[in-house]
Amino acid sequence: MALNRYSKKEMACRVANELQEGWVVNVGIGMPLTVLPFVSVERGVIFHSENGIIGMGPELEDPSKGDTDLLSAGKRPVSLIPGGSFVHHADSFLIARGGKLDAAILGAYQVASNGDLANWKLPGAKLGSIGGAMDIAVGARRVFVVMSHTANDGTPKILETLSYPVTARGCVTKIFTDIAVISVTDDGLVLEEMPQGVTIADVQNVTAAPLIASPSLG
Repeated sequence: MALNRYSKKEMACRVANELQEGWVVNVGIGMPLTVLPFVSVERGVIFHSENGIIGMGPELEDPSKGDTDLLSAGKRPVSLIPGGSFVHHADSFLIARGGKLDAAILGAYQVASNGDLANWKLPGAKLGSIGGAMDIAVGARRVFVVMSHTANDGTPKILETLSYPVTARGCVTKIFTDIAVISVTDDGLVLEEMPQGVTIADVQNVTAAPLIASPSLG
């Protein structure tokens, strides 16, 4: 029986709800960019892109109307919020390395139960570049991972120990997937939320690490 799953929009909205006023938040490529439309400018969240944008806005629905010099780190046309600016690549990384990021929203191939992150290369792949992921993951005060709960072949992406090349150790704060919201704590992985109709056992069956049910789940 197929599990009820959060849509990509629901996942993005849930991550957006986690962000606080005044935070500076790095946004990775792919699914993390879907969070931006759910955060209004009035909330005062400043989105950072590693290639040098401070105050990045959502991707453009019609790329032909965009500025070819205004691209996300994934080379997608994006907007700029009022007061946004461009900085040198080195200054952008100074923000990450200097502990100025309140949070980072990143995609992942795997997350370990202790918060280790793998998101830059698949084993055996000829292509792959760690880019700024290591600096951002280590430098951000919080790392929110948004990803599918399992790989395309159904194998778990949340494990006891990573089997893919490591990006950073012990950096992940919270995981947002299509069937769960899971916090990484000193006691282990705490299952906090699930779609309606999905049970704790359902989530555990596709998670290769022990889960602790939050008291809020009853």
